[in-house]
Amino acid sequence: MTGCDRGLISINLPSAFHAIRNQAKLTSAPVMEGVVKSILLHINDDPGLEARLQASLDLARTFDGHLTCLQSISFDILAPGDFYSAAIATAMAMIKDAAEELRTKLEADLANEDVAWEWVFRYGMPEHSLLEQSAINDVVVVGPNDPAGGPGRPSPLVGDLLMRARTPILVIPGNHKRFDCTGPALVAWNGSTESCIALRAALPMLARASAVHLVTVVGDKERDRFDLPQIKGAEYLSRHGIDCELAEVEMGNFAVADALLLEAQARQCGYIVMGAFGHSRLAEMLLGGVTRQALTNPQIPILLAH
Repeated sequence: MTGCDRGLISINLPSAFHAIRNQAKLTSAPVMEGVVKSILLHINDDPGLEARLQASLDLARTFDGHLTCLQSISFDILAPGDFYSAAIATAMAMIKDAAEELRTKLEADLANEDVAWEWVFRYGMPEHSLLEQSAINDVVVVGPNDPAGGPGRPSPLVGDLLMRARTPILVIPGNHKRFDCTGPALVAWNGSTESCIALRAALPMLARASAVHLVTVVGDKERDRFDLPQIKGAEYLSRHGIDCELAEVEMGNFAVADALLLEAQARQCGYIVMGAFGHSRLAEMLLGGVTRQALTNPQIPILLAH
């Protein structure tokens, strides 16, 4: 049992929905081996970098994929004659030197790894560079927090990517040691378009999961706005040869994100799949309520899609 009441529904799809499948003339498809061949990693000298790097390497090994390390730095260039131009020039040089030092170190480490990789360096805002490169990658690996604001504050970079990119975002907690997508996985389901998109985006990873749990939080007011029941997500997965267990958990006094995290921990899941919500115009508020809760202090990796 977790801190939230579990067990309203806990059934295995193949047995519980056998009659439904027959009535609808559905046939179990063989597992479709999806792939994550192109992995884009955000390089920034912050406390979560090592965790992101190791997770990206684990993902690349699992799928025999290619890792692109994207390092992007930005600074303001003031007009000549400005009173502070000399100080800014010095700061720019220091930023560039630090970036080159980080690149030299990481390239030396990557040379000893058993994955294919490349290094891409850009001048400019990281979110713009990541957005550009995301279009030709299968997943973007980032950290959950604002590098400038520290833990407890969701990253505007993540929010910006989620609103504008069409590539799923894998958020890795800063204290995470490894990423194993072959273990159990939890898919957060509320019947929304966002949860459907996230489910589809996660197919390559879910196809390798030892168990998939499709979980709905009872008491989530957002769920009342959507019509697609859990069975629709389960049927979609079954067509791709992926069995899943359906479960509903009581929200109780917890936030939705906390209820999902407790359930994921109880089921020993290695990651959560979640649709991202958000409509605010401010970058730091681009994440909706549940998404923002999940990224404030995530304990396990989260695969997000919008």
